[in-house]
Amino acid sequence: MKRRNFVQSSVLAGASILASGALKASTSTTLADSDKPFHLNYGIHDGMFKNHAGADFIDQIKFAYERGFRAIEDNGMAQRPVDQQKKIGDTLAKLGMAMGVFVQPGLGNDTNMLATGQADYLDKFIASCKEAVEVAKRINSKLVTVVPGDFVRNLPMGIQTANVIEAMKKGTAIVEPHGLVIVMEPLSDNPNLFLRTPDQAYAICKAVGSPSCKILYDMYHVQRNQGNIIPTLDWVYDEIGYYQIGDNPGRKEPGTGEVNYKNIFKHIYNKGYKGVMGMEHGTAGEGKEGELALIKAYREADSFM
Repeated sequence: MKRRNFVQSSVLAGASILASGALKASTSTTLADSDKPFHLNYGIHDGMFKNHAGADFIDQIKFAYERGFRAIEDNGMAQRPVDQQKKIGDTLAKLGMAMGVFVQPGLGNDTNMLATGQADYLDKFIASCKEAVEVAKRINSKLVTVVPGDFVRNLPMGIQTANVIEAMKKGTAIVEPHGLVIVMEPLSDNPNLFLRTPDQAYAICKAVGSPSCKILYDMYHVQRNQGNIIPTLDWVYDEIGYYQIGDNPGRKEPGTGEVNYKNIFKHIYNKGYKGVMGMEHGTAGEGKEGELALIKAYREADSFM
């Protein structure tokens, strides 16, 4: 299958169901404007609506559906019991909702250490890729997040980059036959992390040359590391497999910081992206009022048409 066709089918088309005609699970025959599906497919995470729906993630998913959200993401999905993974997958299928990313099993942001090139780290990564395939099947997901780990100070940058490329080639060889896409995430959490900018991830994706190696474009981290979110997005767009949201400073919902998310969402929409936009951030307010303010913030940022 051609690279372009594979990505369109497994990352974009497979990651979002927005047509209101498919939303048969709604409890009302007509939706108020405030509860209609958004123009982009924003994915909630566990705890985001706990004050309205309770602690059970499935109840939160149902509440979010009624408020117009049509996707979730769950970093800790691989750590959930298998029966719970299946229940979440069944709930999403019944509601016609999409699953965004989950974090690759057993690998921490600063413990993966693929840049070292050491066999033990590579073996753990390969085992994790195999486990990720099984998790993805249970929840009907096509996207798994990978952070290559820390920078290695006793190796030249080019050697470290080559080590990550070789690891990703081996990982994608495992997941690609299953339609699973590894999205590498540049982070801003600390200066020890190897992967920090989208252009760095772009070069790795091009070198790997697999439709199962893409960029997770987390706009919170891009803003913290370098800014210039829209031009950078355009430079690396053909290798972006997923987006995540978070305003800066504070990592809360759009409108609570300095990032003009309405303009960014419009830009992404106009480029034709149909996948999930992960809401990987906290809530600025507290209680039910804070959750309602979050929904309002997304309605405002999504009102670009």
